[in-house]
Amino acid sequence: MKYDKHDVAINLAPTGMIPTKEMTPHVPVSPEEVIEDVHECYELGITMAHIHARDEDGVPTYKPEIYARMIEGIRKYAPDLIICVSLSGRNFKEFEKRSAPLELDGSLKPDMGSLTLSSLNFNKEASMNSPEMIQQLAAHMKARGIKPELEAFDAGMANYAKYLIQKGIVTPPYYCNVLLGNIACAQADMMHAGIIINDLPEETYWSLAGIGNAQLPMNSMSIATGGGVRVGIEDNIWYDSERTKLARNADLVKRIHVIASANGREIMKPSKMREILCLNAGNGEYGFATEKTLETVA
Repeated sequence: MKYDKHDVAINLAPTGMIPTKEMTPHVPVSPEEVIEDVHECYELGITMAHIHARDEDGVPTYKPEIYARMIEGIRKYAPDLIICVSLSGRNFKEFEKRSAPLELDGSLKPDMGSLTLSSLNFNKEASMNSPEMIQQLAAHMKARGIKPELEAFDAGMANYAKYLIQKGIVTPPYYCNVLLGNIACAQADMMHAGIIINDLPEETYWSLAGIGNAQLPMNSMSIATGGGVRVGIEDNIWYDSERTKLARNADLVKRIHVIASANGREIMKPSKMREILCLNAGNGEYGFATEKTLETVA
C-alpha cells in the first residue's frame, strides 16, 4: 500500500455493543453523548470514527434514524471526518436489519460500514457472519458507494478478504482493522499480528486494535511499525493495565498522540485518509463514487 507511513490514522471506536453505564460512566450511549465524545476527540485529532447505535434503554440497535441523529450531529462539527457505521452480527441476524444504516443518503450517508470477515465467538456470545451475509453486505455497500471497513480477527479472515476481491465484491483500495486478543481468535502478540498483516491484500491500509488490556500494547506496536490504530471504550474500558482507572475516550486518544509523537509520527488528517481510500472529500460529499453515480455526472 502506497501511503505516507509518517502519518498515524486514529480510528475511534467510542461505544461498541458491550460497555454499559453500569460498567463505566464514561461510555457514550445516547446519540448526544456519542456526538460529544467524537467531537471532543476530533478536536484533539482523529482520522475516523466507528460508531454503534443504542436505543433509549441503552440496548444496541440497527435503526437508521438513530444513526442519522449521530451522523448529523458529528458532521455539524466535523464535516470531513470519516464515519463508519456498525453492521454487527452479534444482535441482528437479518440482512434487512444489518444493512439498514447503509440506506442513509445525502449528508447522512456513512463513508464506511463494518464488515467482519467470518463468524467468531466472544466471551459470552457469538457474532454470526455467514458467507452469504458477508457477500450480501459487501455487494450492497459497493452498490451504495460505501467502503467496507474490513475486520479481521485471525488469518483466515484476511484470506477471506482476498476471496471477496477475486469475486469482485470488494474493490481497492482497502482498509482493515486487525483485532487481536479476543479469547477465541488470534492473540495479541507480534507473531499473530505479523502473520495477519502479511496476509492482507495488497493496497490495504491497516490499523491494529487490542481487546481489553491488549489495547495499549497493540496500539503501541502498530505505531512503532508503521500502521494505524483503532482505539476506544468499545475495546477496553480501562485506562491502565491494573484496572484502577476507567478510561475516557479523549484520554485514550491523548495517549495515542503522545506515543505517536515519541515515534516521530504525525496524526493523519481525515482528508489524507480520504485520499488514500479514494473516498469523496467530505464536507457534503460522502462515501465513494459508484459507476452509476459517475454515469449520472457524465
